[in-house]
Amino acid sequence: MKNVARGSAVQSPSTTGAILPRPSNLTGWFRGNGFLLGLCAAVVLGFAFPQGGSRNGVLHPELVGDLGIALILFLQGLSIPLGKMRTGAGNWRLHATIQTFTFIVFPLVGLLFAAVVPRVWPREPPPIRAGMLYLCVLPSTVSTSVVLTAVAGGNVAGAIFSAAFSNIIGVVLTPVCVQLLMSTTGQHGHFGALLGQILLLTLVPFTLGMLLRPLVWQFVDANKRWVNWISNAVILFIVYSAFCDSVENRIWHRFGYGLTLGVLAMIIALYLTISCLVQLASHWLKLNREDFIAAYFCSVNKTLAMGVPLAILIFGARTDLSLILLPIMFYHPFQLLVNGILANRWARQASAH
Repeated sequence: MKNVARGSAVQSPSTTGAILPRPSNLTGWFRGNGFLLGLCAAVVLGFAFPQGGSRNGVLHPELVGDLGIALILFLQGLSIPLGKMRTGAGNWRLHATIQTFTFIVFPLVGLLFAAVVPRVWPREPPPIRAGMLYLCVLPSTVSTSVVLTAVAGGNVAGAIFSAAFSNIIGVVLTPVCVQLLMSTTGQHGHFGALLGQILLLTLVPFTLGMLLRPLVWQFVDANKRWVNWISNAVILFIVYSAFCDSVENRIWHRFGYGLTLGVLAMIIALYLTISCLVQLASHWLKLNREDFIAAYFCSVNKTLAMGVPLAILIFGARTDLSLILLPIMFYHPFQLLVNGILANRWARQASAH
């Protein structure tokens, strides 16, 4: 398990501990789940000390913004395993299935939820609805999908190609899909004119990282822990700053803290819906066991590592950014928990035969 994790690309923050925790090793558990704990700490600090991280606060988060986002995307591009991608590039039926779910089926289900949820939850805050739609157009994870596929005995090479490819095209597709979905649901964002700036701060550093990887891949792979640490630190600071703004602008006072239960219910319903659709599509396409496992994990996973910096670019001017980020912050640990259980279950089933 650990060897597989080291051999996969860096995308989602430290996930292996969340997938296969070892209760007997408390120190190892904290290390493996460090990012999730850091995420909780960032939220708590945002509520406890909102003045420092709010806009124009003493920590000046506005100065971190563009530079930090460009750095995260550069590190993402630097970590894409182009050589391993070529190995699994030939299975186009698998790749078409994964990309269709990532950028077509998921958004369509998001639109369905946007139409149905208000009937069940009339007081659903608009930023939560925007956050759910945003979650649905994000790319897949790379390392999480690859590790899960490897644990369950799936097509690892195919998972590497599809997950990495979704991140490459997602840099462009996600902002475009957000604009289209907001227009469809009447939630017009004022970021249409900023699309060029978004692509400049994402596509350029992402591409630069990919171009530099052949020259420095050995150094990057040998120092994955530091690459992850830098990326995670910027993400956590952005999350902290977003919650500082929400507290300073009394967003939670306006909507109430009970909305977290509503978001959790929607996250569970969304995951179950996509999970069932992936299994039905895989059965209809007659994918073999290895391809089904890769298709499943790559299709149901969504990246927090790329989702946070893109959100700050697309929605950064909004004071309710913390509510927009809430769905992906809930979905991230939920997908780790459920997919980790499934990966181990499918691995046991394979060994039993």
